[in-house]
Amino acid sequence: MKIERRFIPADEVELRMDGEDPVIEGHAAVFNKWADIGGMFRERIAPGAFTESIENDDIRALVNHDPNMLYGRNKNGTHELVEDKKGLLTRTRPNMDTTVGRDAVAWVKRGDMTGQSFGFSVLEDSWQTKDIEGRGPVDHRTIKKVRTYDTGIVTYPAYEQTDIVVRSAQEVYEEHRKQEAPDGSEGNGEEEAAGRTQTPHMTSKGNALALREREARMG
Repeated sequence: MKIERRFIPADEVELRMDGEDPVIEGHAAVFNKWADIGGMFRERIAPGAFTESIENDDIRALVNHDPNMLYGRNKNGTHELVEDKKGLLTRTRPNMDTTVGRDAVAWVKRGDMTGQSFGFSVLEDSWQTKDIEGRGPVDHRTIKKVRTYDTGIVTYPAYEQTDIVVRSAQEVYEEHRKQEAPDGSEGNGEEEAAGRTQTPHMTSKGNALALREREARMG
């Protein structure tokens, strides 16, 4: 299973106090909100996608997905994850006896870090092609079930800011296109037959071209 990363924009993380204990709280994922993934496809997370993962997986709280920057873990009760109406809510009690715990609290308290990210693998998803005005046909992915590895605060909470997001999205999209066209082709001509005007971005064949161009730029 491929590990993917997604980021939640700013103003999603707060510092609360539970008695004398600081608690970092915020949403690591939002349900039913379409997001453009690297200009290749659109994606949303369905409610219930994390239900089994919360019960079964060993999920860590990491700064910038760095395993050396651990500040909570669900299995020891310091990293609570619940699904609410909005999405995946996390409440983490950092270990204040560690440098990373104190740093995490300080970064959130001062507003240096204002967003979250989560690392996951998809266990179940579905794809549809929908027409977007001004763009033509665009692939849409709905994530229905995941395995979660970690969540945590990040320096740059934006979908398209990091190479790791783009690379994982490339792999996912390429795999989807291969399954859609098992003979190795990148389309079946239906879009042209329908007489649609395509842009080089966010369309099936345009996406394939964008993947190759982006991969070339990143080396």
